[in-house]
Amino acid sequence: MAKTDMLTKLHRLRQLHKRFPELAAIEAVNFSKERFVAKNWLDRSPNRWQPRKKESRGSLMAKTGRLKRSVRKLKTTRNSVTIGTDVPYAQIHNEGGSINNRVNVQAHSRVRKGRAERVKAHTRQMNIRMPKRQFIGESAILLRRIERMLDKQIKEILK
Repeated sequence: MAKTDMLTKLHRLRQLHKRFPELAAIEAVNFSKERFVAKNWLDRSPNRWQPRKKESRGSLMAKTGRLKRSVRKLKTTRNSVTIGTDVPYAQIHNEGGSINNRVNVQAHSRVRKGRAERVKAHTRQMNIRMPKRQFIGESAILLRRIERMLDKQIKEILK
């Protein structure tokens, strides 16, 4: 192996070392978004999300797609990557929990049995138990995917 060939490989490895946090962030964001499609969390084994009570309401956590689209890289350092979301309801979906709160409902119209009805403004007590449907967090499978991606990149440089 020529000296220049070895220096080129070392340079490419150094560049990979610098780019690695960004590559890991991309892998983590994609992994998180895949959870919405698979409707499960993967750590050491798949953990299916609890199904909706009313199947007629559509797909789980995908009414508008805002939560899924909001998952992105928040911070990268030489040694860590942080992904997350700024959607206010993300934490309750990811961790589960209870919502016990009074909410103000604005006046609005709705159609019932083919006729439009006016609904006056009012307050409503919400008591909701939200099941855990994790889509962000540490995962053994995600770490393994990142390791395989890095291994593949290194082997490509060294061949």
